[in-house]
Amino acid sequence: MAESRRVTVSDANTRNRLARTRVSGYRDEAARMDLLIQTFFLRPYVFGFLVAYLVLAVRDMGPRRTLLFSGWTCAVAWTAEFTSTRVGIPFGLYHYTGTTRFEELFISNVPFFDSMSFVFLAYAAYCLARFLLRRQQGLPVVGLAGVLMMLLDVVIDPLAVRGDRWFLGRIFYYPDGGALFGVPLSNFAGWVIVGWVAIEGFMLIGGRAPVRSPNGGVALYYGILAFSLVIAWWIREPMLFGLGVLLHVSLLLVVWACYAVNGNRAARRAFASGSQSAFEYTDR
Repeated sequence: MAESRRVTVSDANTRNRLARTRVSGYRDEAARMDLLIQTFFLRPYVFGFLVAYLVLAVRDMGPRRTLLFSGWTCAVAWTAEFTSTRVGIPFGLYHYTGTTRFEELFISNVPFFDSMSFVFLAYAAYCLARFLLRRQQGLPVVGLAGVLMMLLDVVIDPLAVRGDRWFLGRIFYYPDGGALFGVPLSNFAGWVIVGWVAIEGFMLIGGRAPVRSPNGGVALYYGILAFSLVIAWWIREPMLFGLGVLLHVSLLLVVWACYAVNGNRAARRAFASGSQSAFEYTDR
């Protein structure tokens, strides 16, 4: 009889532990969902760019390839951030302060939205590269997209380092500082590499290239740039503002010059072809 009571008590204790574990699991799940929701409201500008990306990318690439691009690029970016915060590769060594850990979703020590922001930045750079080169894929597109992504970061990362002066907040820092507005040059090389890996990997596993116009992504690229330049001006960083304008205006001038040269060549070829046709007609 005593043995029976001990078994009953033991079973009851086990059931209570399971119930407490289940309740704790529900609470953890609810807490994670709350963090995810808070993440979207903590950085509404990032959320806005992300929504714009999703709308444009689905129209451009279709839902399946958009999901693939998002998942792959986010994974590449998170890996790069995780290794950089430990061994300094590829962005250089930096650390997240963790001040927003209870306000937004983290994956290990990396804020989820930081990795997600690479997705719309990479897509915008990819679209601009497609637009400028007039082709959908290939190594030239990948190479240029990585550089274009880095050119955005020339303004973005110095602003992020100064996050305590605007509504981002001080979320990370470079312990050794850096040569360009407190950012190490290795960071910009890392952005080129991450852009290359993300876009080339997507091309390899994503199947056929997009067939629609990249114009929406081009608008997204310059929307992100304009937002960053406005913040630079607002926090009174005229040198950073000027550098961003100089780099991107120079890029546009180079592109315009290339198109002008190519246009002149095409015009000369058309003129030569037309002249030859006229001579042939005269001979007849």
